Amino acid sequence: MQLRDYQQEAVNAVYDYLRNREGNPCVVIPTGGGKTPVLATICSDAINLWDGRVLVLAHVKELLEQTAGTLSRVAPELDIGVYSAGLNRRDTDHSVIVAGIQSVYKRACDLGAFDLIIVDEAHTIPPDGEGRYRSFLKDIQELNPHLRLIGLTATPYRMTTGMICAPDNLLTDICYEVGVRELIVQGFLCPLKSKAGKQKADTSGLHLRGGEFIASEVETLMDDDRLVSSACTEIIEQTADRNSVLIFAAGVGHARHIQTLLQQRSQQEVGLVTGDTPAGERTELLTRFKGQTVKSDMFGGVKSPLKYLVNVNVLTTGFDAPNVDCVVLLRPTNSPGLYYQMTGRGFRLHPAKIDCLVLDFGGNILRHGPVDALQIKERDSGTGDAPAKECPDCHAVIHAAYSVCPECGHAFPPPEREKHEDKASTAGVLSGQVQDTEYKVYDTRYSMHVKRNAEPGTPPTLRVEYELGFRYWQSEWICFEHSGYARTKAETWWKARSHEPVPDTVEAALAMIEAAGLAETEAVTVRSVSGEKYDRIIRYQLGPKPPRLDGSDERDDVSLPEHAWPGDDIPF
Repeated sequence: MQLRDYQQEAVNAVYDYLRNREGNPCVVIPTGGGKTPVLATICSDAINLWDGRVLVLAHVKELLEQTAGTLSRVAPELDIGVYSAGLNRRDTDHSVIVAGIQSVYKRACDLGAFDLIIVDEAHTIPPDGEGRYRSFLKDIQELNPHLRLIGLTATPYRMTTGMICAPDNLLTDICYEVGVRELIVQGFLCPLKSKAGKQKADTSGLHLRGGEFIASEVETLMDDDRLVSSACTEIIEQTADRNSVLIFAAGVGHARHIQTLLQQRSQQEVGLVTGDTPAGERTELLTRFKGQTVKSDMFGGVKSPLKYLVNVNVLTTGFDAPNVDCVVLLRPTNSPGLYYQMTGRGFRLHPAKIDCLVLDFGGNILRHGPVDALQIKERDSGTGDAPAKECPDCHAVIHAAYSVCPECGHAFPPPEREKHEDKASTAGVLSGQVQDTEYKVYDTRYSMHVKRNAEPGTPPTLRVEYELGFRYWQSEWICFEHSGYARTKAETWWKARSHEPVPDTVEAALAMIEAAGLAETEAVTVRSVSGEKYDRIIRYQLGPKPPRLDGSDERDDVSLPEHAWPGDDIPF
């Protein structure tokens, strides 16, 4: 078996750790990056080089079955057995045993001694599930006190929050990790892109339980006629050139709602898989979604491949459909692991796709960050800082409970109960991803702005706010009273919009604006760079300049047909 360079590095890192350190190492390789060849190599070396024996543990039956099948294909020379009550297999005499922890945690003595235990998809071990593993390890170590434990995962954190590796955890250290972006650049994973559009999902009304949003609340919020309707319309529009669209819903009722509307509007069959879908029907649906036809009757009829497949908490970890070229997140999650696992269904390469489109209607990219630079936090103990918000007028960061800003008097609107975005987020699914989006400008506001906590004597700026959509405003700051490049930039901005002389102060600028001395901004192009906190305006579409306020025909001598600036940061 020929390993890729990073896979061989992972194997070497495991061996180095086992030779030189105590504890239990974990290998992190992205979804689609090939963990099974690493697993197979470690098993093969343990058996053929060191005359050892390996137990591979999985947490759920589906993972167990998939791991055993994939391992047999990748390393057919290995003597592989399965121990699982759910699969009605109880093999005990093989060199490699793939087992479900639920089936073996009280039967260590039945299996015999092992030299290595490998936990596949280690992130699926729930905190309360570690007890079973610890109990089993204690018993199995009586047969071999030198037994070592290894973990494999794409996401080294809980499906809720918190890292899985810690001194007191089952797995103690990450011994090797390779990132999503690195494997995309090397051509081993499919490039990702996210949909242009701009509105945040408001999940402020949701409560957490065990680190995740309460499922019943999420489905109640998500399953709204207007919002599901608008999302389905956008899905159809954005996936016209896509072949396999995998949709994650918030609950069974929500999923059926999506299925019904998509079928009506797309005039195509839409598959639905839930935890209650019968095994035979589920297999048929997944086969068709992977691009294959299946027989429909004894007379040679067939069912064609499915373009759309909706699922509820089923097709995350372990689901392998390389042809997926669009992932739709129609549910919010507070779990960085679940966000990664859903997005990761599109990581794999396939001859029929160039990239994978991610449509995020749950604000997940904004909540967790780009998928290759996730913002991981430990589970909230309840003793941290109170939730906060930023005042849109003075930018004061205040307690979330304030309805009126104590610093400037801004009145916050009552919280909206938006169920999910009716447009997919523009946030980049990969760090550094650039997204330019043009918006119509519905309203423009001008005001004097003084930077919060500024030193005495710091000059004010003109704050310009553009309304680009429902509750979506984009701001910029024009520095008339600064010097150097900031002043030059302000002059260029003003001359593109007015025949009046460039004002020296913000107060003078506001007076001329109030007197209708400035052209209207009809549209702007906003640049979003994932991983960066703020978007910025890079281009404008302006209306005609108004006549001089004094009635003269004098015009400025600057011609600026292209109203665009370099992407420099504002120097204040």
